[in-house]
Amino acid sequence: MKTQTLSSAELHAHKFNSANLGLLLLKLRTFIALFIILGFFSFMVDGFLEPASLIIMIKHISINAFLALGITFVIITAGIDLSVGATLGFCGMVAGYMIAKGIVLPMFGIAIFPSVWIIVPVVLVIGGLIGAVNGLIITRYNVAPFICTLGTMYVIRGAAMLLSAGETFPGLQGNPQLGNTGFDLIGSGDFLAIPYAIWLMFIVAAIIAYIAKKLPFGRHVYAIGDNERAAELSGVKVNRVKIWVYTISGLCAALAGIVVTSQLVASHPATGTAFEMNAIAAVVLGGTSLAGGRGTISGTLIGAFVIGILADGLVMMGVSEFWQMVIKGLVIIIAVIIDQMQSKMQYKAAITSQKSVS
Repeated sequence: MKTQTLSSAELHAHKFNSANLGLLLLKLRTFIALFIILGFFSFMVDGFLEPASLIIMIKHISINAFLALGITFVIITAGIDLSVGATLGFCGMVAGYMIAKGIVLPMFGIAIFPSVWIIVPVVLVIGGLIGAVNGLIITRYNVAPFICTLGTMYVIRGAAMLLSAGETFPGLQGNPQLGNTGFDLIGSGDFLAIPYAIWLMFIVAAIIAYIAKKLPFGRHVYAIGDNERAAELSGVKVNRVKIWVYTISGLCAALAGIVVTSQLVASHPATGTAFEMNAIAAVVLGGTSLAGGRGTISGTLIGAFVIGILADGLVMMGVSEFWQMVIKGLVIIIAVIIDQMQSKMQYKAAITSQKSVS
């Protein structure tokens, strides 16, 4: 009987290949999770994968995707933005206010009711300004992103309450006589039988992915997250990049606010509460490291799909809202643990590669 022994070199190669396989599986975890969830709910819920059902789910997913796509750059720079949910709610209230009450000019005793083509850009600018303020506070006054955005979250949420005294602006279809109709079409309209919200989601994802991969700004974002001091010494204008990163986050939150308000045809100051948690979960689940320097836009988009399909699937199964919260929390914890495992495995792989070269 013959026995075969492995040389040290062969044993090393075997371990290295096993480590590479494990690392590959960790990198593909979001895709694997998505397929598992789709398979599970398609088995448990009748008609889960029917086209009409999928379109409704993706339409729901688009809201979280807007927030997650915007916050991805923030997390890649090792920052965080807890104010996106409040920004969503406030921007929705601003849109509702302009449709319901118009822009009041007390000195002339009149109110101007702008068209949708004016309302949407104004709301986007407001969202971008909120993000820019976050970036300025963080960079100029060296305030920790968590503390800064936590504070602005409360300020913005309070401002949304003050705008309507805590009341809802209902019936935002507009008035044909005032020329401000059409806002509801953003949330209810479609092109080629696909809702505008879904088209917008993929357009925004494509734009941000292009920025991340093709433009110097994207490379600077990754450089800051990887090593901020080294990026600064290499000529990257760190503070300017960070301000733009938070501005993009605010813009995406404003877009989400417009879409949500349009879908509901009403705006309420509490809209978007805790939405930032789902967005952060989608980003982390998609492979973006909370330590910064690593992440992809495609991963974030898949992460948003995982969170959204999980939420809708649990609702279709009749799972209690309380259990839904427990499951979402567990998903976030598991995602962070896996992210830490991936970081350690990448570090070990890099060390092993350096030793083999030397």
